[in-house]
Amino acid sequence: MKRRRTASGLTPLIVAALAGVLAALWTWTAPDDPALWPAPGHEPGVLIHVRDNGFHTDLALPRAELEARPGPLAEAVRALPPGDWILTGWGDARFYVDQSPIQSRLPDGVRAFFARDNASVVMLDPDPADPRVAVDAALRADIRLSPAAFDRLARHIEASLALKDGHAVLSARSAVGDARFFVSREHFWIGHLCNHWTAGQLNAAGLSVRPFRSITSGAVMHAARRAELDTGGPRD
Repeated sequence: MKRRRTASGLTPLIVAALAGVLAALWTWTAPDDPALWPAPGHEPGVLIHVRDNGFHTDLALPRAELEARPGPLAEAVRALPPGDWILTGWGDARFYVDQSPIQSRLPDGVRAFFARDNASVVMLDPDPADPRVAVDAALRADIRLSPAAFDRLARHIEASLALKDGHAVLSARSAVGDARFFVSREHFWIGHLCNHWTAGQLNAAGLSVRPFRSITSGAVMHAARRAELDTGGPRD
């Protein structure tokens, strides 16, 4: 009886401890780095865009800036079809690439969420349209990065690529557009989803994000819009 009472008495403490850990993770913030923001009155910086389709976020990055860098990311971008903006995203190597109707892919979506160590890909999709014209302001954030911050962002994306002999490895081509999917060294699962990946890229560029909360596109956009004000990004 004494052992049973002791175990019963520990239960509220365990529950409280777990609740505390979850609360800490939910509010944990990866800090920003204002030193990477454009200096007022100096160079305007590099304009990037964060795009939201309701559940997934992509980055729209200027092609010229990516191609001007050395390395495998720039090499992969140069080989893409024409388009001044490169939509950049990340996801499961099967579910993210598949363009068939979502209803037929739900079982695979469950697999992608809950299985561990799923293979993943980095998407590079050339787009000729200026996001400020083609994408509604409610579905995007416009952020100005210093050249140093943009370089940090590009290096972080490049670090996600799995390389062979120093080159990015093509995994698949889009069946409906010009997107190319390159093998990533990261793994996709519910603890590391597409929006977590985007948040990580933004944090590498000096933006403050909440990694655990970035499971949703809305949390990523909240961080991006906060940075939009801090860094002087244009608005319509």
